[in-house]
Amino acid sequence: MAGLEPGTPMPTQVVVHKQSRILELAFADGTSFRLPFELLRVYSPSAEVRGHGPGQEVLQVGKREVGIDAIEPVGHYGVQPRFTDGHDTGIFGWEYLHWLGTHQTRLWKDYLDRLKAAHASRDPAPAPSALPKETIVNATALSRPRS
Repeated sequence: MAGLEPGTPMPTQVVVHKQSRILELAFADGTSFRLPFELLRVYSPSAEVRGHGPGQEVLQVGKREVGIDAIEPVGHYGVQPRFTDGHDTGIFGWEYLHWLGTHQTRLWKDYLDRLKAAHASRDPAPAPSALPKETIVNATALSRPRS
Protein backbone atom coordinates (compact mmCIF):
# COMPACT_ATOMS: atom_id res chain seq x y z
CA MET A 1 0.00 0.00 0.00
CA ALA A 2 1.72 3.17 -1.15
CA GLY A 3 -0.51 5.68 0.62
CA LEU A 4 -3.63 7.69 0.05
CA GLU A 5 -5.13 8.06 -3.39
CA PRO A 6 -7.27 11.05 -4.31
CA GLY A 7 -10.84 10.36 -3.20
CA THR A 8 -9.88 7.87 -0.47
CA PRO A 9 -12.57 8.02 2.21
CA MET A 10 -11.08 9.46 5.38
CA PRO A 11 -12.32 8.40 8.82
CA THR A 12 -13.54 10.99 11.29
CA GLN A 13 -13.96 8.43 14.06
CA VAL A 14 -12.59 4.96 14.82
CA VAL A 15 -13.87 3.21 17.95
CA VAL A 16 -12.95 -0.30 19.08
CA HIS A 17 -15.74 -1.91 21.12
CA LYS A 18 -13.94 -4.87 22.69
CA GLN A 19 -16.89 -6.30 24.62
CA SER A 20 -19.28 -6.37 21.64
CA ARG A 21 -16.38 -7.11 19.23
CA ILE A 22 -17.26 -4.29 16.84
CA LEU A 23 -15.08 -1.73 15.05
CA GLU A 24 -17.13 1.42 14.59
CA LEU A 25 -16.07 3.77 11.82
CA ALA A 26 -17.42 7.12 10.68
CA PHE A 27 -16.14 8.68 7.46
CA ALA A 28 -15.99 12.25 6.19
CA ASP A 29 -18.41 11.35 3.38
CA GLY A 30 -21.12 10.83 6.02
CA THR A 31 -21.09 7.03 5.98
CA SER A 32 -20.62 5.00 9.12
CA PHE A 33 -20.19 1.29 9.69
CA ARG A 34 -20.13 -1.20 12.54
CA LEU A 35 -17.80 -3.99 11.43
CA PRO A 36 -17.68 -7.18 13.52
CA PHE A 37 -14.17 -8.30 14.43
CA GLU A 38 -14.98 -11.67 12.86
CA LEU A 39 -15.67 -10.02 9.50
CA LEU A 40 -12.40 -8.11 9.73
CA ARG A 41 -10.50 -11.27 10.61
CA VAL A 42 -11.93 -13.45 7.84
CA TYR A 43 -11.47 -10.70 5.23
CA SER A 44 -8.03 -9.62 6.43
CA PRO A 45 -6.01 -8.16 3.55
CA SER A 46 -2.99 -10.23 4.62
CA ALA A 47 -1.32 -12.81 2.39
CA GLU A 48 -2.09 -15.40 5.08
CA VAL A 49 -5.80 -14.96 4.29
CA ARG A 50 -5.85 -13.72 0.70
CA GLY A 51 -2.95 -15.74 -0.59
CA HIS A 52 -0.62 -14.36 -3.24
CA GLY A 53 -3.06 -14.39 -6.12
CA PRO A 54 -6.55 -15.32 -7.28
CA GLY A 55 -7.65 -18.75 -6.12
CA GLN A 56 -5.17 -18.86 -3.24
CA GLU A 57 -7.55 -17.50 -0.60
CA VAL A 58 -7.63 -19.43 2.68
CA LEU A 59 -11.04 -19.94 4.28
CA GLN A 60 -10.88 -18.78 7.89
CA VAL A 61 -12.85 -21.01 10.26
CA GLY A 62 -13.64 -20.85 13.96
CA LYS A 63 -13.42 -17.05 14.19
CA ARG A 64 -16.83 -16.25 15.77
CA GLU A 65 -15.27 -15.28 19.13
CA VAL A 66 -12.14 -13.53 17.81
CA GLY A 67 -11.27 -10.28 19.51
CA ILE A 68 -8.84 -7.46 18.94
CA ASP A 69 -6.10 -7.00 21.55
CA ALA A 70 -4.72 -3.81 20.01
CA ILE A 71 -5.05 -1.65 16.94
CA GLU A 72 -2.24 0.56 15.69
CA PRO A 73 -2.33 3.36 13.14
CA VAL A 74 -0.29 2.80 9.98
CA GLY A 75 0.83 6.13 8.58
CA HIS A 76 -2.16 8.23 7.58
CA TYR A 77 -3.78 5.51 5.49
CA GLY A 78 -5.01 2.76 7.80
CA VAL A 79 -4.75 0.57 10.86
CA GLN A 80 -3.21 -2.77 11.79
CA PRO A 81 -5.19 -4.80 14.33
CA ARG A 82 -3.71 -7.54 16.49
CA PHE A 83 -6.38 -10.22 16.82
CA THR A 84 -6.70 -12.49 19.85
CA ASP A 85 -5.91 -15.55 17.71
CA GLY A 86 -2.44 -14.10 17.04
CA HIS A 87 -3.13 -12.77 13.54
CA ASP A 88 -1.46 -9.38 13.15
CA THR A 89 -0.22 -9.07 9.58
CA GLY A 90 -3.19 -7.40 7.90
CA ILE A 91 -3.00 -3.68 7.21
CA PHE A 92 -6.50 -2.30 6.71
CA GLY A 93 -6.43 0.85 4.59
CA TRP A 94 -9.25 3.38 4.94
CA GLU A 95 -10.50 2.59 1.45
CA TYR A 96 -10.60 -1.14 2.22
CA LEU A 97 -12.46 -0.58 5.52
CA HIS A 98 -14.98 1.63 3.70
CA TRP A 99 -15.40 -1.09 1.06
CA LEU A 100 -15.91 -3.77 3.76
CA GLY A 101 -18.62 -1.63 5.36
CA THR A 102 -20.33 -0.88 2.06
CA HIS A 103 -20.39 -4.58 1.05
CA GLN A 104 -20.80 -6.10 4.51
CA THR A 105 -24.12 -7.87 3.82
CA ARG A 106 -22.87 -9.61 0.66
CA LEU A 107 -19.53 -10.46 2.27
CA TRP A 108 -21.25 -12.14 5.25
CA LYS A 109 -23.42 -14.19 2.88
CA ASP A 110 -20.41 -15.22 0.78
CA TYR A 111 -18.48 -16.20 3.91
CA LEU A 112 -21.36 -18.26 5.33
CA ASP A 113 -21.87 -19.96 1.96
CA ARG A 114 -18.16 -20.87 1.76
CA LEU A 115 -18.23 -22.25 5.32
CA LYS A 116 -21.28 -24.36 4.49
CA ALA A 117 -19.71 -25.71 1.31
CA ALA A 118 -16.59 -26.66 3.27
CA HIS A 119 -18.65 -28.21 6.12
CA ALA A 120 -16.84 -25.80 8.43
CA SER A 121 -17.97 -23.65 11.32
CA ARG A 122 -17.66 -20.11 12.62
CA ASP A 123 -17.27 -21.61 16.10
CA PRO A 124 -13.82 -22.40 17.45
CA ALA A 125 -12.91 -26.07 17.81
CA PRO A 126 -13.35 -27.32 21.37
CA ALA A 127 -10.22 -27.39 23.49
CA PRO A 128 -8.94 -30.91 24.29
CA SER A 129 -9.83 -30.43 27.97
CA ALA A 130 -13.44 -29.74 26.91
CA LEU A 131 -13.94 -33.31 25.67
CA PRO A 132 -16.53 -35.34 27.57
CA LYS A 133 -15.09 -37.41 30.43
CA GLU A 134 -16.33 -40.57 28.75
CA THR A 135 -13.62 -40.14 26.10
CA ILE A 136 -10.83 -40.16 28.68
CA VAL A 137 -9.61 -43.71 29.19
CA ASN A 138 -8.53 -44.83 32.64
CA ALA A 139 -5.34 -46.85 32.10
CA THR A 140 -5.86 -48.75 35.36
CA ALA A 141 -9.17 -50.10 34.15
CA LEU A 142 -7.45 -51.51 31.06
CA SER A 143 -4.79 -53.49 32.89
CA ARG A 144 -5.02 -57.29 32.67
CA PRO A 145 -6.55 -59.06 35.61
CA ARG A 146 -4.19 -61.16 37.73
CA SER A 147 -4.78 -64.85 37.82
